[in-house]
Amino acid sequence: MPAKSKTASTAVEPLVVVQPKKGDKIRIGAHTSISGGVSESIPRAVALGFTAAQIFVKNNKQWFAPELKPEEVELFRRRRDEADLVVFGHNSYLVNPGSPKPDVFDTSVKSLIAELERADALGLPFLVMHPGAHGGAGEEEGLKRVVEGLNQVTRVTPKVKTRLAIENTAGQGSCLGAKFEHLAYLLNHVAEPQRFGVCLDTAHLLESGYDIRDAKSYEATFREFEKVIGVSWLLGWHLNDSKTPLGSRVDRHEHLGEGHVGMETFRLLMQDKRWRHLPKVLETPKSEDMHEDVESLKKIYPFIN
Repeated sequence: MPAKSKTASTAVEPLVVVQPKKGDKIRIGAHTSISGGVSESIPRAVALGFTAAQIFVKNNKQWFAPELKPEEVELFRRRRDEADLVVFGHNSYLVNPGSPKPDVFDTSVKSLIAELERADALGLPFLVMHPGAHGGAGEEEGLKRVVEGLNQVTRVTPKVKTRLAIENTAGQGSCLGAKFEHLAYLLNHVAEPQRFGVCLDTAHLLESGYDIRDAKSYEATFREFEKVIGVSWLLGWHLNDSKTPLGSRVDRHEHLGEGHVGMETFRLLMQDKRWRHLPKVLETPKSEDMHEDVESLKKIYPFIN
């Protein structure tokens, strides 16, 4: 979850997204707190002018949570629909289906099942998940383990419509997902690939070694993405700058334009017609009033056309 910084003392002026007269609606926003209940995330996002938001479907520091009350689900859905807001989820960072430890693997699978069912009850289009870490077993064994776990998840949730969006990672430690080939392996080996997709994080791309800082390298990276995975698998974006440089394999998010990714990347991305229709959210350091998110989004606003 984004780190928190000092709270600003003045009221936050919301982002005003002027939508294009033709084409897909621009969907941008940030990870938004569910403090007080999942339905409370909607007025928070709306107050800041977001047209998209990401939420945790429960406390991300806990494996499990009490079942959502029907009235909370109904309120969430009604508020979201009235606001015309695209909301997707992110699962708990505790979940690691790549773990070689049987107890961690089993608990991860059970937790992911519970979160996926929770996301489906809320009507979320997809739930972002990290593929996990192999814990010293090696990439090949780790990926096979993830496939086993994901197959268990889909096998016991046949009626769930919410897709799982596998996120690329920085490759820190033994984390899987730093290479496009890792994501492709998972999509090619799960039993029900139609229930999955991909979420790309700009900071993680740079940190894992994919250069996206200028037009030439950006195009080269996404030619490779198209070749290895395919654009049709992409469901959403995490817009994050990076505190660490290209190939660092250290996951540290920074405000847009203040890190090693740079604003040129975000200009290219926001003007790229291939993902114009996809929701894009920030996961950068923030305080309770989220003024930093609005300030970052205002930086990319001129790039929208």
